[in-house]
Amino acid sequence: MDAKNKAPTGPLVSIVDDDVSVRRSTRRLLRCCGLRVEAFSSAEEFLQSGRVAETACLLLDVRMPGMDGLELQRRLGETHRPIPIIFLSARASEEEERRALRAGAACFLRKPVSKEALLNAIRTVLKIPVNYQC
Repeated sequence: MDAKNKAPTGPLVSIVDDDVSVRRSTRRLLRCCGLRVEAFSSAEEFLQSGRVAETACLLLDVRMPGMDGLELQRRLGETHRPIPIIFLSARASEEEERRALRAGAACFLRKPVSKEALLNAIRTVLKIPVNYQC
Protein backbone atom coordinates (compact mmCIF):
# COMPACT_ATOMS: atom_id res chain seq x y z
CA MET A 1 0.00 0.00 0.00
CA ASP A 2 1.47 3.40 -0.91
CA ALA A 3 1.67 6.31 1.57
CA LYS A 4 -1.28 8.07 -0.06
CA ASN A 5 -3.64 5.19 0.75
CA LYS A 6 -2.16 4.40 4.16
CA ALA A 7 -4.65 4.45 7.02
CA PRO A 8 -4.03 7.34 9.42
CA THR A 9 -2.39 6.54 12.73
CA GLY A 10 -2.02 8.56 15.89
CA PRO A 11 -4.55 10.04 18.30
CA LEU A 12 -8.21 9.26 17.64
CA VAL A 13 -10.64 12.11 16.97
CA SER A 14 -14.24 11.03 17.53
CA ILE A 15 -17.16 12.94 16.04
CA VAL A 16 -20.61 12.73 17.65
CA ASP A 17 -23.28 14.52 15.64
CA ASP A 18 -26.80 13.48 14.63
CA ASP A 19 -26.51 15.30 11.27
CA VAL A 20 -25.23 12.76 8.74
CA SER A 21 -23.88 15.41 6.36
CA VAL A 22 -21.86 17.06 9.17
CA ARG A 23 -20.49 13.68 10.26
CA ARG A 24 -19.47 12.69 6.73
CA SER A 25 -17.94 16.01 5.70
CA THR A 26 -16.05 16.48 8.97
CA ARG A 27 -14.78 12.91 8.90
CA ARG A 28 -13.66 13.28 5.29
CA LEU A 29 -11.87 16.60 6.03
CA LEU A 30 -10.03 15.26 9.07
CA ARG A 31 -8.99 12.05 7.32
CA CYS A 32 -7.73 14.09 4.38
CA CYS A 33 -5.63 16.06 6.88
CA GLY A 34 -4.05 12.83 8.10
CA LEU A 35 -6.02 12.39 11.32
CA ARG A 36 -7.49 9.13 12.59
CA VAL A 37 -11.26 9.65 12.85
CA GLU A 38 -14.40 7.76 13.86
CA ALA A 39 -17.92 9.18 13.60
CA PHE A 40 -21.04 8.38 15.63
CA SER A 41 -24.66 9.41 15.15
CA SER A 42 -25.48 9.69 18.87
CA ALA A 43 -23.97 9.97 22.32
CA GLU A 44 -25.30 6.52 23.11
CA GLU A 45 -23.62 5.01 20.03
CA PHE A 46 -20.32 6.61 21.04
CA LEU A 47 -20.56 5.30 24.62
CA GLN A 48 -21.27 1.77 23.35
CA SER A 49 -18.61 1.84 20.63
CA GLY A 50 -15.60 0.70 22.61
CA ARG A 51 -13.75 3.83 21.34
CA VAL A 52 -14.22 6.06 24.39
CA ALA A 53 -10.96 5.08 26.12
CA GLU A 54 -8.84 5.71 23.02
CA THR A 55 -10.49 8.99 22.00
CA ALA A 56 -8.00 11.84 22.36
CA CYS A 57 -10.36 14.58 21.12
CA LEU A 58 -14.15 14.62 20.88
CA LEU A 59 -16.02 16.82 18.39
CA LEU A 60 -19.46 17.01 19.93
CA ASP A 61 -22.79 18.52 18.90
CA VAL A 62 -24.85 20.07 21.69
CA ARG A 63 -28.42 19.35 20.61
CA MET A 64 -29.14 15.76 19.62
CA PRO A 65 -32.06 13.41 20.13
CA GLY A 66 -31.70 11.22 23.22
CA MET A 67 -28.66 12.15 25.26
CA ASP A 68 -27.46 15.63 24.34
CA GLY A 69 -23.85 16.79 24.18
CA LEU A 70 -23.88 18.46 27.59
CA GLU A 71 -25.11 15.25 29.24
CA LEU A 72 -22.41 13.23 27.45
CA GLN A 73 -19.82 15.76 28.65
CA ARG A 74 -21.10 15.36 32.22
CA ARG A 75 -20.98 11.56 32.04
CA LEU A 76 -17.48 11.52 30.59
CA GLY A 77 -16.34 13.88 33.35
CA GLU A 78 -17.59 11.40 35.94
CA THR A 79 -15.33 8.66 34.55
CA HIS A 80 -12.19 10.40 35.85
CA ARG A 81 -10.73 10.13 32.34
CA PRO A 82 -12.11 13.26 30.80
CA ILE A 83 -11.74 13.63 27.04
CA PRO A 84 -10.94 17.07 25.61
CA ILE A 85 -14.16 18.22 23.97
CA ILE A 86 -14.63 20.67 21.11
CA PHE A 87 -18.31 21.53 20.85
CA LEU A 88 -19.76 22.27 17.42
CA SER A 89 -23.27 23.68 17.31
CA ALA A 90 -25.54 25.66 15.04
CA ARG A 91 -28.38 26.21 17.50
CA ALA A 92 -26.95 26.18 21.03
CA SER A 93 -27.96 28.99 23.33
CA GLU A 94 -25.43 31.26 25.02
CA GLU A 95 -26.32 29.52 28.31
CA GLU A 96 -25.52 26.09 26.80
CA GLU A 97 -22.20 27.47 25.56
CA ARG A 98 -21.39 28.84 29.04
CA ARG A 99 -22.32 25.51 30.65
CA ALA A 100 -20.10 23.59 28.24
CA LEU A 101 -17.11 25.87 28.83
CA ARG A 102 -17.62 25.95 32.62
CA ALA A 103 -17.67 22.14 32.60
CA GLY A 104 -14.27 22.09 30.91
CA ALA A 105 -14.86 22.10 27.14
CA ALA A 106 -11.67 22.95 25.28
CA CYS A 107 -13.51 25.06 22.73
CA PHE A 108 -17.01 25.97 21.52
CA LEU A 109 -17.41 26.59 17.79
CA ARG A 110 -20.53 27.71 15.93
CA LYS A 111 -21.60 25.94 12.72
CA PRO A 112 -20.81 26.53 10.00
CA VAL A 113 -17.23 26.48 11.25
CA SER A 114 -14.27 27.28 9.03
CA LYS A 115 -11.79 24.53 8.24
CA GLU A 116 -9.01 26.64 9.77
CA ALA A 117 -10.87 27.24 13.05
CA LEU A 118 -11.68 23.55 13.42
CA LEU A 119 -8.14 22.41 12.61
CA ASN A 120 -6.66 25.04 14.97
CA ALA A 121 -8.87 23.80 17.80
CA ILE A 122 -7.94 20.16 17.14
CA ARG A 123 -4.24 21.03 16.89
CA THR A 124 -4.43 22.86 20.23
CA VAL A 125 -6.16 19.92 21.94
CA LEU A 126 -3.93 17.21 20.48
CA LYS A 127 -0.74 19.29 20.65
CA ILE A 128 0.37 17.89 17.29
CA PRO A 129 0.86 19.41 13.84
CA VAL A 130 -2.17 19.20 11.58
CA ASN A 131 -1.91 19.32 7.78
CA TYR A 132 -3.76 22.46 6.65
CA GLN A 133 -3.21 21.67 2.96
CA CYS A 134 -6.13 19.27 2.78
